[in-house]
Amino acid sequence: MSAQPLRDRLVSFALPATAFCGAFVPAALPGATPYSSLGLTPVPASFQAAVVGLLAAVGVWMAPKRCWPLFALAAVDSVVRSPGLVLSVATYVAATTLRRPLHLTVFSTVASLLAAMPRSGVDIVSSLGGAPLFVWLPLVTGMWISARGKVVAGLRERADRLEREQALLAMRARVEERARIARDMHDVVAHQVSLMVLRAGALEINAPDEKTAAEAELIRTTGKEALIQLRAVLGILRHGGGEPESFLPQPTLADIDALLDQSRSIGVPIERRDEGTAGELHAVVEHTAYRVVQEALTNIHKHAGMVPTQVVLRRLPSALEVTVDNVAPHDRTSGMSGSGLGLISLRERVELLGGEFTARPKEDGGFTVSARLPA
Repeated sequence: MSAQPLRDRLVSFALPATAFCGAFVPAALPGATPYSSLGLTPVPASFQAAVVGLLAAVGVWMAPKRCWPLFALAAVDSVVRSPGLVLSVATYVAATTLRRPLHLTVFSTVASLLAAMPRSGVDIVSSLGGAPLFVWLPLVTGMWISARGKVVAGLRERADRLEREQALLAMRARVEERARIARDMHDVVAHQVSLMVLRAGALEINAPDEKTAAEAELIRTTGKEALIQLRAVLGILRHGGGEPESFLPQPTLADIDALLDQSRSIGVPIERRDEGTAGELHAVVEHTAYRVVQEALTNIHKHAGMVPTQVVLRRLPSALEVTVDNVAPHDRTSGMSGSGLGLISLRERVELLGGEFTARPKEDGGFTVSARLPA
């Protein structure tokens, strides 16, 4: 619990408690008969004091929606008995709740007259001293606390507004940066891949034999699929997510066979094995599993070459395990260098779903990529 709500709660309890004590304690003293003039002499003084104290506490609780019960009780208490803490609490409540200066002026004038009103057995100096003590001091205190509360509320509102504006500026900067990245990727990557597709199409048409034509067609088809996925990613970057129906559907487990066939077509022997009972999975889980297999195969193409590979999809009651395992490459110096950003991105993607991701070399020189996704 923060300091401000705790302080507000203590204040909300302190004021009714003060009103109760101000009415109960002086009237409950031995020999006190505060309301004998009302014909309540047979009623014990402590009971009278308890009733008046409860009424004062309830009046404070009803403020600021209804202040008149507390003001009326304070006026009656000041006339019948003597001005005291009940009048002080009422004055404080008036200073913190009354918004119109005319109303506050009328209340403070009437309260001052009640406090300074002459009483039998009390000298004039003591009577006049009741107004500054029980009216003016609570009035000034309440007005100061009310003004301070308005200043603090204004500062909080200003801080909240500045925080919202800063969040909007940061969001706008992220959107602009995503758009810039999308433009750069489109200008560089999409242009080069488009050239590759066009050259592959030309090679397919002018191929001297069927094998070359088939390889050119495969390159062209793969390049077109890469362009389609690249445009989908660029759309997400440009629009910050956008509407789901505005983009192409993301690949799932049903598309893994086509992904494996692409690697098989270039000579990578891949075996797929499914374990467990097939069940319905969330689209995000299936898409993440697809990306795990895709990135693992990409690393095999770059670093291992045409080596036997095994893809295992294991469905558990509460998880989906994806394992891509390849044997050691024949020539360990022929692979291309990589930055490792793909595996880092995969780890972040899997852990974002609450899963576990591992990528480690084996003792025989092979490599294993494994992901456990919550189902």
